[in-house]
Amino acid sequence: MRKLENYKPTQFMAEDSKYSKAAADYAVDFIECLCHTKGTWAGKPFELIDWQERIIRDLFGVLKPNGYRQFNIAYIEIPKKMGKSELAAAIALLLCCGDGEERAEVYGCAADRQQAGIVFDVAADMIRMCPALAKRVKLLASTKRIVYLPTNSFYQVLSAEAYSKHGFNVHGVVFDELHSQPNRKLFDVMTKGSGDARMQPLYFLITTAGTDTHSICYETHQKALDIIEGRKIDQTFYPVIYGAKEDEDWTNPKVWAKANPSLGITVGIDKVKAACDSARQNPAEENSFRQLRLNQWVKQAIRWMPMEKWDACAFTVNEDDLEGRICYGGLDLSSTTDITAFVLVFPPIDDDDKFHVLPYFWIPEDNIDLRVRRDHVPYDLWERQGKLMTTEGNVVHYGYIEKFIERLNERYNIREIAFDRWGAVQMVQNLEGMGFTVVPFGQGFKDMNPPTKELMKLTLEQRIAHGGQPVLRWMMDNIFIKTDPAGNIKPDKEKSTEKIDGVVATIMALDRAIRCGLDSGESVYDGRGILLI
Repeated sequence: MRKLENYKPTQFMAEDSKYSKAAADYAVDFIECLCHTKGTWAGKPFELIDWQERIIRDLFGVLKPNGYRQFNIAYIEIPKKMGKSELAAAIALLLCCGDGEERAEVYGCAADRQQAGIVFDVAADMIRMCPALAKRVKLLASTKRIVYLPTNSFYQVLSAEAYSKHGFNVHGVVFDELHSQPNRKLFDVMTKGSGDARMQPLYFLITTAGTDTHSICYETHQKALDIIEGRKIDQTFYPVIYGAKEDEDWTNPKVWAKANPSLGITVGIDKVKAACDSARQNPAEENSFRQLRLNQWVKQAIRWMPMEKWDACAFTVNEDDLEGRICYGGLDLSSTTDITAFVLVFPPIDDDDKFHVLPYFWIPEDNIDLRVRRDHVPYDLWERQGKLMTTEGNVVHYGYIEKFIERLNERYNIREIAFDRWGAVQMVQNLEGMGFTVVPFGQGFKDMNPPTKELMKLTLEQRIAHGGQPVLRWMMDNIFIKTDPAGNIKPDKEKSTEKIDGVVATIMALDRAIRCGLDSGESVYDGRGILLI
């Protein structure tokens, strides 16, 4: 039998709070009177794993001077197959049936009714397997409702479409897979003011890491991280994050063990190893493995560019050595309040078989601090490093960029500039007036497919030199690729989780460098045809 040894109350316990062993023991004993409901575990007593018991003791045993619980919000972020649903169901039953609260309202929330029903179904099976609860509970499976008759309390399933319903008097909320919430509406309705009439409401948020860094889950994740690392203090908020850090080796079994506290109990290491081996052979599976098995926030569920391959192309790009060289530009204009990207691609010459990439980026000066706080992207650091430029005011000043490109042409031989037709009419006319050859570039599969595939091929062959430019790297890591039935691909700005303007500009410039003939005057597309990947 596993038992938590050497338990110490959480470091987030307030100075005037106290740990009540009796209250913690009661919560642990209630849960361990329940049974597991699935697979080979079905029917066996719910014996809390150490990480689960530590959470229960912290949440239900740490009390304020008035005797009520200190923590009202618990954010638990953990990989899949660690026993999330069973723990969430047990806590829902404890709040509904074992907390001594008259007419307690406990809600199970998820992105949709089916997802919310997962925890409910586990709770319903736990009741059926527990005679003491079964005779005191009315189970309404059709409406996903459990009523505890002695206190007339209930546990009710809600989904994201229920956000418009107000008037809740919440004693407990269990949010399952918070990262799947389509927006913040249900979260706000359930957590902001709905439990004011209760003395110790508990909002239990349990989730795997997600992909959307503009979601309510990521916002809560950031708050939890800030509290864990000491940047914020909120004595009502209890944070637990199990996962691998971004710079840790995702193929290392020691990293798996650190990120998966139930490894070897609820999931075998052989299953994790098999998933890792598959991801190593297929880069498209890497992000899924890192998100679901290592609980890392990744840019998207399917990775297009293997970032270790991109990083291997961080060859030095010396601007002085490129002076006078023929190059081709790609211009991707933002809206006036967003990032504008201009990228030069220099074809190989002589013994150098690499395409050299020089990217330039601009954002409005006035909103840089706001963007750093809102997007959690280090624009201010990149500006100090000279990797990102700002234009005066709160919108991008296109006239400044035009002058900048004109000065670049005094240093390099810019043969052509490819541009996305959208919103570029005036700037294109101005560049043409300066003597540039400006070429419209379609953003559909027909135009984007060949150079997008070529960019991947050149990266895998280490024939791209980008100097490790951090803004371009960030954008490359953001990119989501759209595929048509014929296998043609193109960057998808709508699906990509963050900005990819620099990648689009690079692809357009690369296409012109290839089509206009490298050093010999012959296009590589003509020589070997369009690459199929």
